[in-house]
Amino acid sequence: MHAKYYPSAKLIARLEGSGRLIAGAAKLSISPRELEDILGKMGEDKAEEWVRELVRRGHGSPLEHSLYVFEVVCSRVCSHQLVRHRHASFTQLSQRYSDRYLRGVVARAREVLGGEVSGLDEVAVLDKLTEADLDFNTLLSIVGEGFIIPPRVIELKDSFFLKKLAEGVRNYYISLRSGVSYEDARFLLPQAVKTRLVFSANARELLEVFIPLRTCSRAQWEIRWVAWMMREELAKAEPVVFKYAGPRCVLAENRVRANPCSLEDFIEGRCSFTIERCPELVPNHKIRDCLVSSVTDYLRNIHGI
Repeated sequence: MHAKYYPSAKLIARLEGSGRLIAGAAKLSISPRELEDILGKMGEDKAEEWVRELVRRGHGSPLEHSLYVFEVVCSRVCSHQLVRHRHASFTQLSQRYSDRYLRGVVARAREVLGGEVSGLDEVAVLDKLTEADLDFNTLLSIVGEGFIIPPRVIELKDSFFLKKLAEGVRNYYISLRSGVSYEDARFLLPQAVKTRLVFSANARELLEVFIPLRTCSRAQWEIRWVAWMMREELAKAEPVVFKYAGPRCVLAENRVRANPCSLEDFIEGRCSFTIERCPELVPNHKIRDCLVSSVTDYLRNIHGI
């Protein structure tokens, strides 16, 4: 397994009781009763019934009475896609003030090369690294400290790709040594460099925009895996709300069904797609295969299933 070289996403905080609050807000929109009274008499089964109706009807505003906070580690390629979601909030590790992941590359190179680099500075260590005749997995263990590595590179055992990433770190430290500022030296770094973000959003953004768009098989592999990780964590933490979460085909299908189906129902064939085509123009007879492909790609690479 190579999960340590791939992105990660962890649910670190959430507004407790969001499922009941969302359902209560939905009922309040058509009931004369006080919200406190509604919530006091609402069990989990009733809450799920109201959430299911929100999904079916596309009544999104009650979903906004919630908050979910994630910590995400990914590449700058992925983070540039994440921050396009304007109805979410982000705080990101600054490349101007922290080179922690790049120092991880240097530290791991020192461990591997041992006495050969004793007393040498970062540039000299990285010179030795790019010149060394290391096997692919050893090189991966070094470069993977600072970069997200595409699965295809690992599959091909592409040492050239990894050495080019290491050269980017070398060029960064050469520039710093010559007097270039941190904020300018970072211009030389490959976009695969790791970054860390705190990402918070409400259930409406997650259910109606982020998860449908980013778990789709047409999404770029890294943000797709991040979205599936988030969906997996949310389904465990708040199943009443997120059992229906999935790619755009699932959202589109549930909007036209009398009774929405869960993601698992579609994957396992208990529910069939009735829409003529998905929003990505995949025809009806291929939608389930497309959905299963996206799920299995994630499970195989992240969970080894």
